[in-house]
Amino acid sequence: MTPTPLLPRHEPEAPRDLVGIGIGPFNLSLAALAQPLPELDTVFYEQRPGFDWHPGLLIDGATLQVPFLADLVTLADPASPWSFLNHLKDRGRLFPFYFAERFHIQRAEYDAYCRWVADRLPGLHFGHQVDAVRWNPERALFEVDFTQLDPGGEAEALGRTHTRNIVLGVGTAPHIPDALKPLVEAPGVPVIHAADYLAHRDRFLTAEHITVIGAGQSGAEVFLDLLRNRPAGREKIHWLARTEAFAPMEYSKLGLEHFTPDYTRYFHALTEPVRDRLVAAQWQLHKGIDADTIAAIHDELYRRTLHGDWPDAVLTPAVTVRTAGRVATTKVELHLEHGQQGTRSRLTTDAVVLATGYRERPLDRILAGLDPYLRRDSSERPSIDDQFRLHLDPSVNGRVYVQNAELHTHGVGAPDLGLAAWRSATILNSLTGKDPYPLPRRTAFTTFGLEPHPQVPRTRHSPALTPLVDGR
Repeated sequence: MTPTPLLPRHEPEAPRDLVGIGIGPFNLSLAALAQPLPELDTVFYEQRPGFDWHPGLLIDGATLQVPFLADLVTLADPASPWSFLNHLKDRGRLFPFYFAERFHIQRAEYDAYCRWVADRLPGLHFGHQVDAVRWNPERALFEVDFTQLDPGGEAEALGRTHTRNIVLGVGTAPHIPDALKPLVEAPGVPVIHAADYLAHRDRFLTAEHITVIGAGQSGAEVFLDLLRNRPAGREKIHWLARTEAFAPMEYSKLGLEHFTPDYTRYFHALTEPVRDRLVAAQWQLHKGIDADTIAAIHDELYRRTLHGDWPDAVLTPAVTVRTAGRVATTKVELHLEHGQQGTRSRLTTDAVVLATGYRERPLDRILAGLDPYLRRDSSERPSIDDQFRLHLDPSVNGRVYVQNAELHTHGVGAPDLGLAAWRSATILNSLTGKDPYPLPRRTAFTTFGLEPHPQVPRTRHSPALTPLVDGR
């Protein structure tokens, strides 16, 4: 059944219960789970003209690294009308999906599902750029100033909303290493971040030589797509990685328990230095390469050795790009250093794809008006409690929640789609002071820390046996 949007519950002069800033998958999850709660009056703002999830990386055949059950709502409310399965039913695709037997769906299919939800949910305002957030002590409310944008992205009108609570879901931004920023910003130089890959793909396929930098999932998918579409024997692709190997993502059953609420709670209770050390050490939990993608790359390389020649593709880990510059206007020279050998070299290439990951968008601009009330840790990062709320001065009785800005306090599960519905439900339970979404008390077989009073299983005693008499 197609979800029917409810009529707006908002009175024009009344403050909102919740204003969401940003409409990516995480705030879309929150909006979907908030929609059936009659006590909540919510609105969400997004500066982009419509829902848009990594459009440059919707490469044909690329799949999510989480199962389809990690949709916007299912792991908090399997009966929600906003589930991926209900999307399939509405599109008449439920039986084809059943016979396809796919646990991991394609990225493009996940994007289409999110668009389906975004097109139907009330209270989502695209083309609205949030400019500032302030606390109004006289009214005991937050003030949210925004600019309404026209289809071309130009300012059209100014507005202000008052709200009791805020949730920030502004997402991440492509990360460009300092050594390569001048090249990306220079006009005409073919150096792009992987986030823009599909928009430039045709141009890159015609380049004489291509270099891909970065050994995460995006880098692997871009390298594989380029490899499959370059002539055999004339591939002319370099794939460079700072990591010491093209390493697979940790995907064992117990390893995946690091993406459970149990581990998130355990991680949050650790000290700040321990948390920082763990985040750095656990990169392979979320920055490695899917094993199927590694296998597909090896299969494609192996296929090209059929007639005895090796493909003209160079894959080198443990390499850092020290500096870079233009050569003859259209070419790029990369100055490389091998971390294990201690050697240096130069590589001249015609195009560069930077699969160098993403970083949390800084909250300082949006939260500048709240800075006097904001508590920070020793590294000047926002302090966040176990309910995903910023620690604010007690004089502020409103709450500011964050989504995917809490890696330093909640661990590697912060950007993981599999925890989206649980985190949204946690926020809504905190916001309402009720349990509209009852959450499981235990989610992992692993006990991550020593409990104060370990529960030792009782010894199981076999029941006493009655001796048989005369064989009866």
